[in-house]
This record gives sequence, structure tokens and C-alpha cells, in this order.
Amino acid sequence: MNLLLKRFQFTDISTIGKLYVDGNFICYTLEDKDRGLNQNMSLLEIKAKKIFGVTAIPYGDYKVKLTMSNRFGRLMPEVLNVKGYSGIRIHRGNTAADSLGCPIVGFKFDKNTVYESTAAEAALMRLLNEAKGEINLSIDK
Repeated sequence: MNLLLKRFQFTDISTIGKLYVDGNFICYTLEDKDRGLNQNMSLLEIKAKKIFGVTAIPYGDYKVKLTMSNRFGRLMPEVLNVKGYSGIRIHRGNTAADSLGCPIVGFKFDKNTVYESTAAEAALMRLLNEAKGEINLSIDK
């Protein structure tokens, strides 16, 4: 299964994107501010530009695995091997304050906010639970 997150709206606080599953639009995403990080940068470069808790994860390609979250107490998609980050999960929320670097999902969006997030997370989880084989995530502009 292939996930594509296409970022398209950028503010000083957050980044809005569209999430596609195998080419089909599923929902919108909200992340922290895009600071131009790229997976090809060195860890030193990422750490120099990243501000903890308020920086979107780097552009690039990642593996995703459904794992139990100790923090949230439920099965969630975990984005693996994000350089300079740990514990990145795709989950529900409404604003960048809910993110800490994680992509948040919602069916509607406005500046710096996504809505209907619980329903969007449930819809995404239904698809991910049906996935056969690897789950890949690409983050792009």
C-alpha cells in the first residue's frame, strides 16, 4: 500500500496537505511548520533547522507500520526511521499544538486547523488494517 502526502498550504504555524492511499484522496493533513527539511539532509543539518515540537518531518520516503502506541493506548500508524525524530504517528487532532511533528488527519480544513479528525483517522485505519504487505509513505510538495 502506498500513501502520498502532498503538502500545499504553508503558514508560520502549520502545513496543510492531502493524503492519498494508492492514488485515491482520503483526507487532509495538518503538520507543524514546514522548515524545508529533506530526508537527504544529514542529521546535523536537520537538527540545525528543526525546532522541537513545531517542525514538520522531512520530505522523503518512509515505511509505516501499525504498532501499539504507549502514549495513546491504541494501534496507530507509526512512521519509521524519520531522521532526527522519534515516535512519529499519523493520528487525529485539530491544530499544530496537537502534532509535535506528527501528521494529523481530518476530512475538512481551514487555516492552521483540520476538522472531523476522529472520523478521518477511523477511515484511514480501516484501509491500513486491510493492507497486504508493506505500507510506504512519500511526503512531497
